[in-house]
Amino acid sequence: MKFINIVIAISFLLYGCNSSGQKQIQPLAVSEKATQSGSVIDSTPLERVKQHLVAPPLLPIHDQVARGGSKIVQVRLVAREKTMDIGNGAKIQAATYNGSIPGPAIVVHEGDYVELTLVNPPVNTMQHNIDLHAATGALGGGELTKVSPGQQMVLRFKATKPGVFVYHCATGGPMIPYHVVSGMNGVIMVLPREGLKDAQGHSVHYDRAYYIGEQDFYVPKDENGVYRRYDTLPDALEDTLQVMQGLVPSHVVFNGAVGALTKANHLTANVGETVLFIHSQANRDTRPHLIGGHGDLVWETGSFSDQPATNLETWLIRGGSAGAMLYQFKQPGTYVYLNHNLIEAVMLGAAAHIKVDGKWDNDLMTQVVKPELIKYD
Repeated sequence: MKFINIVIAISFLLYGCNSSGQKQIQPLAVSEKATQSGSVIDSTPLERVKQHLVAPPLLPIHDQVARGGSKIVQVRLVAREKTMDIGNGAKIQAATYNGSIPGPAIVVHEGDYVELTLVNPPVNTMQHNIDLHAATGALGGGELTKVSPGQQMVLRFKATKPGVFVYHCATGGPMIPYHVVSGMNGVIMVLPREGLKDAQGHSVHYDRAYYIGEQDFYVPKDENGVYRRYDTLPDALEDTLQVMQGLVPSHVVFNGAVGALTKANHLTANVGETVLFIHSQANRDTRPHLIGGHGDLVWETGSFSDQPATNLETWLIRGGSAGAMLYQFKQPGTYVYLNHNLIEAVMLGAAAHIKVDGKWDNDLMTQVVKPELIKYD
């Protein structure tokens, strides 16, 4: 525990801690248009809407094309420290937003205001905050959102950049990577107000959308090679930091656990449907690939302002970022969506299944001859 106290103390000294003197966020009553001199020439009340967040891989109900003007979108994230089974015999003391790994996807439109309430229940053991890569200023909101157990706060920011962006906990020092690899990360999608466009500038629509959050875990083992278990996040800190320093994850998984999106937990689609896949990795580079399909449109860097790449076999999601891919399914069957570091996909868990229903098209693929004994001339 002495080591833990030193780490936390250093974090607070380097990055500061929550105080009653933090900047207060005032309610936004109007949208203001100003002249160059700064005088208000028009004021229009903004509509407030509450977004009901859902656990990944699903996204909250949303419009693909914005209706009306900018809105204040109210969301609520609760920091939850909990025990989670991540597979292959390992259980961890996880740090989460709203109890899931990854945290829920938030969806707004460019020009909307996100009004986020961050809650740290009194049962928690650690300070938490949120750094939103979609936000501008104050370390993505990290400087303004530090809440100790028993506190909550409200942050409002304007979504000025269209794309998909990571958010994560970043309270300072070693606590930043510790909380991230304990599961405290998610994604926000800022759609263009007119919706997504293809490489020629034509509007595109998706029938379904899934959020896949890739997560690396670093679970300590005992002298017999058995995964250790801990009662709280602080209890696991010292041993976990030592494993993290080796940069070799014990697990690389989709949506919090080995098998979270495979077999009985598979995703679904139908032939002819266009599906949007959002993929985030808050810590390490990854290489998504859809076996049996392609990235019809890929926003590899996550920016919807940029022209999407087309017909990719594999694409790169840089550590600390999110990307998006659109694909129209053409054949039925079970597809495998994975990290094409095949060691991490097959041996560590970074894979998902999509079960697609529909009619088979022999023109696209057919088995001309079934397996048989080799015939020699």
